[in-house]
Amino acid sequence: MKNAILVFMFMYISAAMAQSGFGVKAGLNYGDNGEITYSDVTSSGEDIMKGGDSKAGYHFGFFYRAEAGGFFLKPELLYTRTKSSYEYNNETADYNITKIDLPVLVGMDILGPLHIFAGPSLQYILDNDFQGVSLGDVEEEFTIGAQFGAGIQFGGIGIDVRYERGLQENEATVLDLNNPDGLKRVDARPNQIIFSLSLAL
Repeated sequence: MKNAILVFMFMYISAAMAQSGFGVKAGLNYGDNGEITYSDVTSSGEDIMKGGDSKAGYHFGFFYRAEAGGFFLKPELLYTRTKSSYEYNNETADYNITKIDLPVLVGMDILGPLHIFAGPSLQYILDNDFQGVSLGDVEEEFTIGAQFGAGIQFGGIGIDVRYERGLQENEATVLDLNNPDGLKRVDARPNQIIFSLSLAL
């Protein structure tokens, strides 16, 4: 009996792995890189920097999907660029973050081609750039976030939408504001909706 169970488990895992494989994906992100954490930088009693409006970014990379019955494990490796805008001295300035993302998602099929998923997302920040503003490095190059979402799979083609939120405070200091007593720190945690198109290879 024990041997029969082991044989069945081996056959089940083998069948599941036969449906597994690598793929490529790309898409758009819509969200912000965090709001300014203080409102104490003023010029003549008015804020000279404010906002944190959402703008569109993009991502592309690879994934591996390991099937196990109605469940799957899906690690991804992505190059991501996120963007948000602020008002600085009555002008609009974009804050861009470039990073490598490694989401590790666990999901399940729930109805036909529809599936849901969730998991942590490890992030390594490559660069952060604030248009027209001198900005220091982020406090932590390695951070962690969380993602959850839903998708539809038609053969080798997949479409999904997910929400991501950074879990760690990770700030960058604005260096060149006119008020020496009012250094502001931009919270670089992502807060975004992600749309992706994937293709199994």
